[in-house]
Amino acid sequence: MAGAPRLTHVDDAGRPRMVDVGGKAVTERVATAAGEIRMQPATLAAIAGGAIEKGDVLSVAQVAAIMAAKRTWELIPMCHPLLLTGVAPAFKVDAERSTIELTVTVKTSGKTGVEMEALTAVAAGLLTIYDMCKAIDRGMEIGQVRLLHKEGGKSGTWRRSSEG
Repeated sequence: MAGAPRLTHVDDAGRPRMVDVGGKAVTERVATAAGEIRMQPATLAAIAGGAIEKGDVLSVAQVAAIMAAKRTWELIPMCHPLLLTGVAPAFKVDAERSTIELTVTVKTSGKTGVEMEALTAVAAGLLTIYDMCKAIDRGMEIGQVRLLHKEGGKSGTWRRSSEG
């Protein structure tokens, strides 16, 4: 295809490869991702009231998000192992919509970005909420997992326009 963007994780023969970032400059890299889990109002009330038998749901999900960001390279085949300098999960409980939104910001100083680490952290944190609450609400729905913004590197800053 003439003019089509070249995929960096595919070699000239069309085979998968890990991108060589050896020649890239070290820059500060930041990425923020978000997602949400929708549940029954009674489930949200049980989480807020500390009534889930498995423990403090949001604390465990926070730890899961941090651990997932640190181990993204083990889950996503073409990701590089990165020395993260910060992982900051934040929850927003919306009783009216019966949802919990998880936003995670990941930082590093390196040669490649942290978008996948932020997205993986969100997914793992939300899956942990599901796991801890599934005994009382198997109908929970995880969705809207998306990159909100990234900074650093050759491509600079990108911000999702629908997020303001």
